[in-house]
Amino acid sequence: MISRFKLVFGALAILVPVIASNPAFAVNPDEMLSNPVLEERAREISKELRCLVCQNQSIDDSDAELARDLRVLVRERLVAGDDNEEVIDYIVARYGDYVLLNPPLKPETYILWASPAVLVVLALLAVFAFYRRKQREGSPASASLSKDEQDRLDELLGTSNDDGKP
Repeated sequence: MISRFKLVFGALAILVPVIASNPAFAVNPDEMLSNPVLEERAREISKELRCLVCQNQSIDDSDAELARDLRVLVRERLVAGDDNEEVIDYIVARYGDYVLLNPPLKPETYILWASPAVLVVLALLAVFAFYRRKQREGSPASASLSKDEQDRLDELLGTSNDDGKP
């Protein structure tokens, strides 16, 4: 009895993560092509195109209605005889480079490709400036208080040395 429970629990422990991590369920069976070669090409192309609703998912992974429309459009272009590049060019002509998950390197996208390096350099400069300023100012523990500040601190702490009373 216990071993059957362990078996079922063990099977669920294996199947649930596998099922939950597989995003391929976004493609509905009615969208799929009967030709397995064209269907494989459609899946490859769909993995390169961004869902315009979800934005960080490919249309192959997205459940959005627009992603479904794009998947159908990709399959229609493949059935019409387009090669993979022609299908992608057709989609880019309609939606722009933004629809590509891996945008091309061209003058319009230079800032997109350069921005991570620029941000890393700026972050390193900020860290360098922070530590340089901190080194110049010295540690706060070594700073001495002025006479007025010391008197005010003694007054607040009740440790005045004038009358010896706390």
